[in-house]
Amino acid sequence: MPDKAILEVCLSPALLPLYPVDDKVVVVVDVLRATTTMCVALDQGAEKVIPVETIEECMRYRGKENHILAGERNGRRVEGFDFGNSPFEFMNGVVKGKILVLTTTNGTRAIKLAQDAHQVVAGAFINFSALTRWLISEGRDTLLLCSGWRNKFNLEDTIFAGAVIHHTKEYFLVDSDAAFAAEKLYLNSRRNMMHFVKQSSHYRRLAHLGVVNDVKYCLRPDLTDVVPILKDGALMKADIRRDLEGEFFVLGPLRP
Repeated sequence: MPDKAILEVCLSPALLPLYPVDDKVVVVVDVLRATTTMCVALDQGAEKVIPVETIEECMRYRGKENHILAGERNGRRVEGFDFGNSPFEFMNGVVKGKILVLTTTNGTRAIKLAQDAHQVVAGAFINFSALTRWLISEGRDTLLLCSGWRNKFNLEDTIFAGAVIHHTKEYFLVDSDAAFAAEKLYLNSRRNMMHFVKQSSHYRRLAHLGVVNDVKYCLRPDLTDVVPILKDGALMKADIRRDLEGEFFVLGPLRP
């Protein structure tokens, strides 16, 4: 029987240099809200999502046919952009057939930092089962990269990483303190995740901006089977293999 692939957690982009990624799948996690928004945009028919690190880079796409600019800094929409970073902004057909160019404070930066990995995908609670099924089918060493907040640890991304660890660890070799801590954080929070996340700094930041419904939405599991995968600098839908037994993992009572 072949050795299991390794599943690890990087708690901050600042720690990424400690994890060689050349031959790994990197799952970039920015639950509130970038990776959730990426999943929504592709689920709602966007042709692709181009993640860019800076506002200036995003602006270079202004006026290009079929391109939509979106972005936030410190949770607020960038002035002059078509959209911000709320998943609700990308529903009701506004991105269907469009190319979304997105820049965010943390998530798109993390994708750029991880771009030299074997594969980069975006993970969120709303695509949890599709993502975990895809990771298992790939069977490759995997790093869960928490986008955090300006290189600092945050609760929500680490909780998500812990959920992935808990529900896939029988398929991987998991042997690190970061993974152990993330799983324990998930197990402590899953019965009332909204209550737990309310203690986070990013929840308070978004609540101050009046977008608590964004947080509630971002904590809902399995709203889409889209797995965004980075190809040639853009996120597109991955081909989901259907050869695993069972349709969904059971996350438990996560809904806020």
